[in-house]
Amino acid sequence: MKRRFFLCILLIISMMIPVQAAPIKWVDFAVPYESLKYAMEQDIATFEQEQHLGWIEVLALAATDTGGKCPLTSVKKAVESMKKGFDPEQLTESRGKLYRYYHQAYSAVLGGLLGHYAIEKDGQWVATYGLKAFSPVASGYGYSHCDDFGVSRSFGFHRKHLGNDLMGGLGTPIVAVEGGVIEAMGWNRYGGWRIGIRSFDSKRYYYYAHLQKDHPFAEGLQEGDIVQAGDLIGFMGRTGYSDKENVNNIETVHLHFGMELVFDESQKECNSEIWIDVYQLVRLLSSHRASYQKIDGVWKRTYPFQDLDLEDLQL
Repeated sequence: MKRRFFLCILLIISMMIPVQAAPIKWVDFAVPYESLKYAMEQDIATFEQEQHLGWIEVLALAATDTGGKCPLTSVKKAVESMKKGFDPEQLTESRGKLYRYYHQAYSAVLGGLLGHYAIEKDGQWVATYGLKAFSPVASGYGYSHCDDFGVSRSFGFHRKHLGNDLMGGLGTPIVAVEGGVIEAMGWNRYGGWRIGIRSFDSKRYYYYAHLQKDHPFAEGLQEGDIVQAGDLIGFMGRTGYSDKENVNNIETVHLHFGMELVFDESQKECNSEIWIDVYQLVRLLSSHRASYQKIDGVWKRTYPFQDLDLEDLQL
């Protein structure tokens, strides 16, 4: 009897404890460039209007109707529905569950890319709302790339390519796509000289690999440092595929750029990490590139940048 009573008490207590939803375990980010661009433009155009069409909400609604494919027609349809006052919270239970999944997933991918920022020009700070993330390749430097996510790799062990390779010139300046904290910096047998930067909301881990031999990183940079979007972090090279440090074992000069999503800290380094295809994002970011000049041997940002959404953060 006592045992049964004790079990009943445990059952009642367990029912009183709030149940937390399990973190997302997989994201297939397949939104085309045209859809990203259109949704972003709608977000920016309506930002100061009473009915702001947030691009994450628009894309999540389009994804709900298309299984995540989000062709441009579905995004335009979602925009028109929301302009007419449709609230995604009105979706049926099954579709509502799908919408919430895509909203959470796309918030993790895109959450830090649009916002308030300021650029200093001619001694004056000009504030605006828009795309505040940058292309990883500095302005004035050419590069080429294709959608190579998932392509087979064999060095060390057979695996899939979990990023996007941007081919360019040796020593091309590489910048932080988004502001964050440098979590990893140094040599890796696969990535060579590489930097890992965690976004301020901890949802995104940006990985920049195969940096230049002998001079991989921006001067004075170290693990634990805070960087702003567009800050110089390193230089393009072809290091890696070697247990020995500072070795060029990659045939082609390029930047390996990747993004890992982290919904729970246990996912950060495990056998089921969530890396997404960033090719379409890189295409989108190509319209916003940070400018640098080398003056007396020192790289200087042409237009100083400030993320106004982080004004309370001591940078």
